Amino acid sequence: MDTGILVNKQDMQRLLADLHQVRYCYIQDGVPGSESEGYVMEVFSDPQCSSLVANHTLYLNVQSFDYLELSQLPEGETCFDLVQDNRLLRLVPLSNPLDDQNCRRLNAAALEAVVTEVLSAGWDVRIDDEENFSM
Repeated sequence: MDTGILVNKQDMQRLLADLHQVRYCYIQDGVPGSESEGYVMEVFSDPQCSSLVANHTLYLNVQSFDYLELSQLPEGETCFDLVQDNRLLRLVPLSNPLDDQNCRRLNAAALEAVVTEVLSAGWDVRIDDEENFSM
């Protein structure tokens, strides 16, 4: 079961780093506020910076929050509540890290194939050029 509370900033950062597309909601004093969807662009730990949420992008500074509470919503979805005093930022993942990891592997394999093809083509051009010079 995905439940628990994290107070260690490094653990919070590690857990949040796997989030990509999320539904997010501000809740203050138990009252839900605005809700939207966006992408977690960066998760960092810097006491001099703020967390930023704008234009459907989230830059999350774990130093902005007291703790992270991991729980299950009634619908069975996992949610990440970033809590600071009487406010929280609730994140509900819309993407699956397992699917994202498989996609990254595919992208890496495709990139490797393209690079191999380009390098091979480059060697073919050099060989052709060398043959033209020796004639």
